[in-house]
Amino acid sequence: MSEKKIRIAIVGLGFGAEFIPIYKKHPNADLVAVCQRNEEKLNEIADAFSIAKRYTSYEELLKDDTIDAVHINTPIPNHGEQSIQALKAGKHVACTVPMATTVEECRQIVELTESTGLTYMMMETVVYAREFLYMKELYDNGELGKVQFLKASHQQDMDGWPNYWPGLPPMHYATHCVGPVLGLTKDEAEYVSCFGSGTIREELIKEYNSPYAVETTHIKFRNSDLSAQVYRSLFDVARQYRESFEVYGSKKSVEWPLIEGKPLVVHTAKKPEPEIPEEVESPDFAKLLPKEIQPFTTQGVYDEGDNQHLSFTQGAGHGGSHPHLVHAFVDGLINGTSPYPNAKQSANITCVGILSHESALKGGEIIKLPEFTFSK
Repeated sequence: MSEKKIRIAIVGLGFGAEFIPIYKKHPNADLVAVCQRNEEKLNEIADAFSIAKRYTSYEELLKDDTIDAVHINTPIPNHGEQSIQALKAGKHVACTVPMATTVEECRQIVELTESTGLTYMMMETVVYAREFLYMKELYDNGELGKVQFLKASHQQDMDGWPNYWPGLPPMHYATHCVGPVLGLTKDEAEYVSCFGSGTIREELIKEYNSPYAVETTHIKFRNSDLSAQVYRSLFDVARQYRESFEVYGSKKSVEWPLIEGKPLVVHTAKKPEPEIPEEVESPDFAKLLPKEIQPFTTQGVYDEGDNQHLSFTQGAGHGGSHPHLVHAFVDGLINGTSPYPNAKQSANITCVGILSHESALKGGEIIKLPEFTFSK
């Protein structure tokens, strides 16, 4: 393993604090700074982890020439602008989902990575969760046979979440379900058609002028015979938190459990009917990681109980994905390779959601993904 270290700064210390111990233990990372607007919280966390460099100003952090890369964990409306600022400042970027809130911001990020040679990675948890990695292993080994269809969902009750969340159109934050359907085969979306269903409360509708309780999107894959279906809900739908992903192949199919914490269901073709389905506990994939960060796939990393960040609690630890995300980003920078999803892939995934909501507002009209999201 290389002895080179990437000097990282974490920006945003709510969900972002979950990653501090992982970077500190990764053999090729040096966590040199943290950034948080609230100075009291900044000092509390930086003291706990003995981090000397502390910034309350993101702009000041970007002037620090000792920082190679930033990991952005700020509120969704800031992702695009802050990623653009960082790339312009010569920093590599890892950013929590989604990449941006507009197609134009996605375009600018892609163009900046092309003009600067810098690395951008959207830190999509589901494509590094143990359940996804299990299905990916089956796919890579040929055990699924020919993939015929993919399906995913992300359902979450966002009542009580602050700031920009109330009334957010479901598909504007769709990467947790779009990411896995495109990520399994590393395909790209060519066009989408989306329908809205149901109606949320009047006081929520006015925030974004979006009435839909559920949005369901069909994705046509580019240069492929495949399509996928994803659906998403945020308000006024009775459902336990669920990030689900299902793949249907000619030899085997794998379905996510209906209840959080239950086993996956693997269906095997040509068996006697009662023997086709089998419950399977997804193995852990810590084996793919440097030994220093392997324990983080099965245990929380920052806080416990009432202080745990809500997205981590509701997402049940995001399937052990956090150390895989860190390693993919750092390893890509060390070796000069492109971590998944890179800027174009992230833009394709993110724009599926943005354009799906636009499609829903137009009664399901087919909308093509922009050319800049295609790899070739």
